[in-house]
Amino acid sequence: EEARKVFDNLLNRDVVSWGAMIGGYALHGHGVPALELFQRMQEAAIEPDRVVFLGIMKACGCIGAIEQGRLIHYQIIRQGLESDVAVGNTLVDMYSKCGSLEEALKVFEKLPNRDVVSWAAMIAGYARCGKCRLAMQCFEEMKQQGLKPTDAIFNSVLAACSHAGLVDEGCHFFRSMIEDHGIIPDIGHYIHMVDLLGRAGHLNEAEDLLQTFQSDIIGWRSLLTACR
Repeated sequence: EEARKVFDNLLNRDVVSWGAMIGGYALHGHGVPALELFQRMQEAAIEPDRVVFLGIMKACGCIGAIEQGRLIHYQIIRQGLESDVAVGNTLVDMYSKCGSLEEALKVFEKLPNRDVVSWAAMIAGYARCGKCRLAMQCFEEMKQQGLKPTDAIFNSVLAACSHAGLVDEGCHFFRSMIEDHGIIPDIGHYIHMVDLLGRAGHLNEAEDLLQTFQSDIIGWRSLLTACR
């Protein structure tokens, strides 16, 4: 709110000003005002730069604005920024959040250099859309490229296993995260595992796992939901 007041009082707004405001909205999940501001920026004949594109694509993903995202994607292509890793990663994330895995994969496959963020966006997209096997396949391909999975990637894979009811696979990834990669599970990892075990009827194991972590009301809710 304060940032917007300052922005509105600026006499001369350059692309940095617009980018900062659009990025701020996107960061806090306010996709609609970000898109409205982007439209105003274009009406003011200010050409978007890389930073603006990063913010506005994030905003599109927040609210599932795929049509606007596609139009902005065309602008990115015209400016020759599609091969930029950060821009490409944001495009993959936007399309996957909007449910268009096919378009996300097209962008992903065109990236000249895929970093761990690129793979994380694709894996999260598959997990979000319930494509567990594809998420796990993508995970293995990433490891074959010599990249180390992050805690966020394990979160996505465990979420996918939970939704698909793949207990053995979920337990394997959970153990691998700790033993092979030295990642300490956070509340999100435990919640997915509790949900997975609970849905499969392994209620004692779910309770034991939950008790290894601080009792959290969200975790207990997952367990109680599975008991119904």
